[in-house]
Amino acid sequence: MLSLGGRAFAEDTFTVQPVTVADEKAVFATVESANVVPARARIGGTVAELAVRQGDRVERGQVIATVGDEKLVLQLRAFDAQIAGLKAQLAQANIDLDRAQRIYKTGAIPKQQLDQAQTNVDVAANALKAQTGQRDVVQQQLAEGQVLAPTAGRVLTVPVTTGTVVMSGEPLATIAEQDFVLRIRVPERHARFLKVGDPIRLDGRDLGLADVETGTISLIYPEIEDGRVVADATVPGLSDYFVGERIRVWVSGGDRRTFIVPADYVTTRFGIDYVKLQQQGGAIDVPVQRGRETVPSGIEILSGIGAGDVLVH
Repeated sequence: MLSLGGRAFAEDTFTVQPVTVADEKAVFATVESANVVPARARIGGTVAELAVRQGDRVERGQVIATVGDEKLVLQLRAFDAQIAGLKAQLAQANIDLDRAQRIYKTGAIPKQQLDQAQTNVDVAANALKAQTGQRDVVQQQLAEGQVLAPTAGRVLTVPVTTGTVVMSGEPLATIAEQDFVLRIRVPERHARFLKVGDPIRLDGRDLGLADVETGTISLIYPEIEDGRVVADATVPGLSDYFVGERIRVWVSGGDRRTFIVPADYVTTRFGIDYVKLQQQGGAIDVPVQRGRETVPSGIEILSGIGAGDVLVH
C-alpha cells in the first residue's frame, strides 16, 4: 500500500478523492539586509586611506578607512615641546627644594622659604600632569581617525575616495549586516492569510541552489505600503547573494480543494498528459490538465477527473 494526502490506495489502482492544500500565490521578494548600518568618521579631516570597496566583507571592529587631520599633528608637537619645558622646570624645582631642605637644617633660611620651594615643586608637577593629559586627548583624537566597521557584513556603498575632506559624523561606508532576509510584498487582500511561522516556497534555481527551497516567515510589518503587506522570511544561504536581488516565491493565500494523484499514474504523450480511467468495459486514456507538483510523488490535476474515479496503471 502507498499513501498520499492521507488516503491509501492499492499498488495497481488509485481512487480519486479531493484533498485540501494551501492555495499558494506567486509574488516577488528581494534579498535585503535586516539592518544597513553607516560607518561614520569620528573626527573631521581628510581621508588618508580606504581599506574596502563595494562588495567586500568586513568584520566588526575592522579598520575600513583612516581620516587624518594635520592640525592634530601640530597640536601634538606643541604639547610635546611644552611637556619638555615643564619637565625641565620640575627638575629645577626639585633641585631648589633639595637645597632649601639642606640649608633649612642649618637654620640659615626661614621655614617660609622651604615651604615656597615645596610649593614650586607641586605647581610644576601638576602643570606637567595637565599638559600630559591634554596631549593624551589629542593622541586619542588621532587614533579616532581610524573608521571602524560597526558590524559584520558586506559593504554596500563607499561614497568617498582618498583625499576627500569629511566632517565629524559623516558616513564613509554603509554596511549590510550578515543576517539577510527575503522581503516579501503581498497584496493586502491576502494579508489575513499570512502568519509568522508560515512556510514559503521559492525556486532555488533563481539562487543557484536546489530545485526547491523553503523558508519561514519571521516578521510581518504592521503598516501597509502602497496596498501591500510587507513581511520578512528567513531562508538559508542568502548571505552569498546580491542585496536587492529579486526572487519569485510562493506564499499561502488560504486553502482550497483539489485532486492529487501519484506521479506514476500520469503519462505524457506528444505533450499531452493522460491517466487511465477504469470503466466497466476496461480502462481508457483520459486527457487531463496538470497542475503543480505538490509532493515528491504527487501531481495536482486541475481537470479531466472527478471524485470517485478509479485510476489504473
